[in-house]
Amino acid sequence: MNSFGKIFRITIFGESHGPLVGVTIDGCLAGIDLTENDFLSDLSRRKSGAAGTTPRHEDDEPRIVTGVFNGKTTGAPLTVIFENTNTRSSDYTFTRETPRPGHADFTASKKFGGYEDYRGGGHFSGRLTLGLVSAGVVAKKIINPAVTEARLIETGGMQDIKKSIELAMQKNDSIGGIIECRTGGLPVGLGEPFFDSVESVISHLAFAIPAVKGIEFGSGFAAARMYGREHNDQFTGTDGHTATNYAGGINGGITNGNELVFRIAVKPTSSTSRTQHTMNFKTGEMVDLEIKGRHDTCIALRVPVVAESITAIALADFMLLEQLKPRKWIKSY
Repeated sequence: MNSFGKIFRITIFGESHGPLVGVTIDGCLAGIDLTENDFLSDLSRRKSGAAGTTPRHEDDEPRIVTGVFNGKTTGAPLTVIFENTNTRSSDYTFTRETPRPGHADFTASKKFGGYEDYRGGGHFSGRLTLGLVSAGVVAKKIINPAVTEARLIETGGMQDIKKSIELAMQKNDSIGGIIECRTGGLPVGLGEPFFDSVESVISHLAFAIPAVKGIEFGSGFAAARMYGREHNDQFTGTDGHTATNYAGGINGGITNGNELVFRIAVKPTSSTSRTQHTMNFKTGEMVDLEIKGRHDTCIALRVPVVAESITAIALADFMLLEQLKPRKWIKSY
């Protein structure tokens, strides 16, 4: 439910308006240099503050509570927590009668019998991506020298990010976006065929990011419009490098030594300032719903670092799994 991974195994916990959120990493290698300061750069990229992001401001100060001693990971479960200090829970009382269209309010209430913490989306909130980013910081240290980088390449159907945000804010509405993630420096051979393919595992993690609605690797859906000879990546060396990279760095579910490339689609934020006509579940009548509170115009602005993190988490687990095999091309620690 809230855990993922085979060796590098993460568990996220907390609620948006509860006391705290965080992550526990089991299977973390011992001897990795790690302090709270190591988290700050990536956490700052996830924060709000830029135009188009939520006015809710949290310090997001990480506190390592287990698994580190004298600045080194110990090999015991590593836990990082973040206190929630800027909550306005009263903004969400209306969701008990009128679930927000596009949100998990309705499904969560039905699944958990009305006992779920509904404030700010509770356990379904994007605030829990703090745990993913934190685990990603540690995972990036494990996959080094491989480097993963993500960037926002489109919002609201436009490549002009600033303009699309301005237009959405003028309309009091929200927009989605597309994020591209690239990882270079990977060895050949990570991943397994079928159920534990690199695509399968990264996709599984990608859909754990709230608001992600689609993913494609390499040429993605464009491959359906190409001829086979055109789409095939021709080898240019015995190391497996190719002239093109339509495969996105993966063949048969296994890394082929080329750059790993994928893109994710992030939907528009469901909470908007525009009036929506929807159902009041207490009265059974259709009503006009005006959502108050603090919400992102474009949540995709804050997702690139989360995409990097889930990629690093998947690759760290693959690398640690390879160390259990006879082949020892993965660096030792």
